[in-house]
Amino acid sequence: MKKTLALALAMMMAATLLLTGCGNGGSEERVVNVCSWGEYIDEDLIYQFEEETGIKVNYQTAESNEALYSLLKTGAGDYDVIVPSDYMIGRLIAEDMLAELNYDNIPNYALIDDQYKGLSYDPDNKYTVPYTWGTLGIIYNTTMVDEPITSWDAMFDTKYAGQVLMIRNSRDALAAALLDLGYDINTTDEAQIREAYTLLSNAKNAGVYQAFVMDEIFQKMEGGNAAIAMYYAGDYLTMLENNPDLAYVVPEEGSNWFVDAMCVLKDAQHKDEAEEWINFIAGTDANLANMDYIWYASPNTEALAAYPDYYQETYGEALDMGLYEIMAAPQEVLDRCTLYENLPAETLSLYNDLWTELGI
Repeated sequence: MKKTLALALAMMMAATLLLTGCGNGGSEERVVNVCSWGEYIDEDLIYQFEEETGIKVNYQTAESNEALYSLLKTGAGDYDVIVPSDYMIGRLIAEDMLAELNYDNIPNYALIDDQYKGLSYDPDNKYTVPYTWGTLGIIYNTTMVDEPITSWDAMFDTKYAGQVLMIRNSRDALAAALLDLGYDINTTDEAQIREAYTLLSNAKNAGVYQAFVMDEIFQKMEGGNAAIAMYYAGDYLTMLENNPDLAYVVPEEGSNWFVDAMCVLKDAQHKDEAEEWINFIAGTDANLANMDYIWYASPNTEALAAYPDYYQETYGEALDMGLYEIMAAPQEVLDRCTLYENLPAETLSLYNDLWTELGI
């Protein structure tokens, strides 16, 4: 229910963008072009920012990190701010595609917890301001499976043929197979990666997968049209609002924990506006609103701690702490998870070749 108004606003905003386009408009107009993921912001924040700053926000989405990378490399996207995941940030930095930030213009960076700074993708904290963090796991419909799911085996088991949704990006899909085989998700061993591909390919050929999905997962899992899927904890909590039969698990073999961060492209035309946007979104009020809308954990220390009280004040009831710990996984869960690393060029090429061979 809390998202109904936001969805209507998003539709209005999309219609406005169709009429106005993404250019500068008048020469005096200040704009910022943002590209992020679907279902990944409280749209009210866009309007608040525009009102407070006079900066027009052109907000667009990409399907996955790999799709975003393709848009950037082909010049199809005219963006200032992007919100990629850790491993893709590392690749963009390595390819000199990101601008160093002026953190004097982003004082709210001080509110970001040190746990999400100095990570492998941006060790010197030059290019990024963390946006959200979370875990990758398995979502399943408790009325459509025989027993609770605990292992990545479920993503490859012919027992549920035609009822499994595999994620439609190569890094996550192959990670599920690597984890099921007991391998490191950051392995560069070609034999291990090919073994993982074979596991995935055999399951596809055996009819295990109903579909390979990204945002389509919401309709399918909320509607009870599939039994099992792999996706992200925050999106599971969104689906749970519409289908209480759903459950989420970080499998026993471990998983990926991720950080998505805001970056400015090196060729951005509106760098000052981009840093104003990043500073606004990094603030405590914005993070609280965002957590309440997208159910992804905030890297803002104040906001993450304050969210249970914020929820109670907003809805007049206590936050289910079990759900809070799915959104903001406790350390014992994170200890079983690994951050993706940017892989060497030859390994990335192998991933691309295998994904093409899979025919997705």
